[in-house]
Amino acid sequence: MRHIRRSIHEPRVELTPLIDVVFLLLTFFIYAMLVTVEIDILPMKLRAFRASEPAKPVPAAVVSIDLEGRLYLDREPVDLADLAPKLKELHARSPETILYLAVADGTAAIDRAPVLQDVWDRLKDAGLEINLVGRRRDGANGEPATAGE
Repeated sequence: MRHIRRSIHEPRVELTPLIDVVFLLLTFFIYAMLVTVEIDILPMKLRAFRASEPAKPVPAAVVSIDLEGRLYLDREPVDLADLAPKLKELHARSPETILYLAVADGTAAIDRAPVLQDVWDRLKDAGLEINLVGRRRDGANGEPATAGE
């Protein structure tokens, strides 16, 4: 039987692919430099502004309904019959007061929809503008609901 001679090849590093990659990168960066537009910024002096006085927050009143259907005016318990007169008095003292109506989020043992409807009707009959507070649903257009609508 004859033995086949095999020659052992030394591994070598080919430089041709490395040179190709280097030239591709060089071409890319040269082209990128030609395409970019140089913008000259003109020096300008910015004026300094000072506020004369800090902004004052607008007064607000919050009517809230908890999970049990109890009413609160600015975190103090209030009866449904006393709610509209108290808010009218508050509005007479400070006409720029904004009224917010908030309903507690969660599952309750009772249905709070009638309580909400009663509060809404009494405040609307009193001529007060009502802003609802709550989380936005998906797909909502983000417009605030008011009693005038």
